[in-house]
Amino acid sequence: MNPRLRTILFDLGRILQALSGMMFLSVAVPIVWGEYYTIPSLLISGGLALGLGIVICEWIGEAGEPGKLHGMMIAASGWFFVALLGSLPFVLIAWTVRLDPSWLAVPTDADTATLAAFRAPLNGVFESMSGFTGTGLTMTVHENELPRTLQWWRSFTEWVGGVGVIVLTTAILSRPGVVPLRSMRVKHAQRKFILSIVSTVRTIWWIFVLFTFVSIALLWLAGMPIWDAINHAMTGLATGGFSVTDNSIGTYQNAVIEFALIPVMILGSIAFPVHYLILQGDLRNLYRDLQTRWVFIFFGVGSTVLTVLLYHTGPYQTLFQSFRSGLFQFVSAASCTGFQTAAIGQTWAPITQLTMTFGMFVGAAAGSTVGGIKLIRLLTLGKGTAYRIMSVFYPASAVRRFEIDGRTLSDVELSREFEEAAIITLLWLVFLVIGLVGLLLLVPQRFTLGNVIFEIASAQGNVGISTGITGPTMSTAAKVLLMFNMWIGRLEIIPVLVLLRSILLRGDRP
Repeated sequence: MNPRLRTILFDLGRILQALSGMMFLSVAVPIVWGEYYTIPSLLISGGLALGLGIVICEWIGEAGEPGKLHGMMIAASGWFFVALLGSLPFVLIAWTVRLDPSWLAVPTDADTATLAAFRAPLNGVFESMSGFTGTGLTMTVHENELPRTLQWWRSFTEWVGGVGVIVLTTAILSRPGVVPLRSMRVKHAQRKFILSIVSTVRTIWWIFVLFTFVSIALLWLAGMPIWDAINHAMTGLATGGFSVTDNSIGTYQNAVIEFALIPVMILGSIAFPVHYLILQGDLRNLYRDLQTRWVFIFFGVGSTVLTVLLYHTGPYQTLFQSFRSGLFQFVSAASCTGFQTAAIGQTWAPITQLTMTFGMFVGAAAGSTVGGIKLIRLLTLGKGTAYRIMSVFYPASAVRRFEIDGRTLSDVELSREFEEAAIITLLWLVFLVIGLVGLLLLVPQRFTLGNVIFEIASAQGNVGISTGITGPTMSTAAKVLLMFNMWIGRLEIIPVLVLLRSILLRGDRP
């Protein structure tokens, strides 16, 4: 067998074993809530994932150490198969309720139209892909009608997917002797924060768990029921956006809850190595770190612009209502969380939808749980372009320095970083346009161009705010299209293209 394929399959097998652990762990939820009829579905799902993972690893035996190319292909294939197998709890529980075996004592009120939508396997795959990519677009019509087990599974997939199930597997199941795939470096003065991939991910997850409990407490104190607080804290911090209520955060009609969620979403928008430094007592990173500084600037300016637009376009009668909705929805969009407090597709003007689309396009900090092209790339493109233009006005003998994020870059380094930012941004726009054209051909004519642009940007930016297009009645082609955009958006496109190229060219050809 091709050595490259052996390495990829071996790590894919280990990823599926980690997925089975998530499913077995989730059995605690139906035990606590008395939804015993869902337990067989979780056990079967976990058993299938575990068995497949073990078979793959035993079949491969030993595999070589992964390199950069392997890492990209493992990430792309891993996310795809995790989403595929992660759909099993949705499908199996829906069919369990439909078949209603007497020995499981399924409650009569469990068979709802919302749950019935997951009898179609594609809807389950869509929900799972949306969860693990941290998107939040959903096939559910009334989330509050789902069993608690599936409410939990949706939130859990986003919570794990927020940091990355692939990276989590690397940390927990890392086989001895594996060379770290990457080091993370954050400079502050003369200090360097350098950790191997394993210790980095363990540190990130420690911080993530800590922030999750803090967020749960904050939302509970703000007035959320404890079950809602647990789920919204998980999906808010992971900037995923799945909700357990019918109209997302708009269900509560509570300004205190909305304002309490804003710091939760912001926490997920800041690079986690920066969180580490701040928790170590180095508070200067709140304003010295370029991306962190711009997270607050971008969120502040965007929320102000959206507030003004909402006030003048008329959906709200008072300035406070416009500010409350503008602040919450722009932070939700730019953090790629996707919580909603308004029917954006029905009540907001096109200019307000486009403002949020820009927030979804950019996202927040690299190294956080958000989607989009990331602030650092936008800053690199802007500052790099200005640097190149200004070079025309300097003599050839002039010595100039390009500084960004506390680093001084040579022309070669600048070219490399500028090129990387430009390529990702271009690819993002290309696939956005392709998705836009495809979705325009597939959705009913009642949806405007602005609605479709918003929806495809929401999917590719892994945001999850919807104008009403996404739902179980969508065509199969439209569902597949949005799933593809969610997949490439989460992985920043290039790993998926590398995987597809390798499949088409059978892996070995250059």
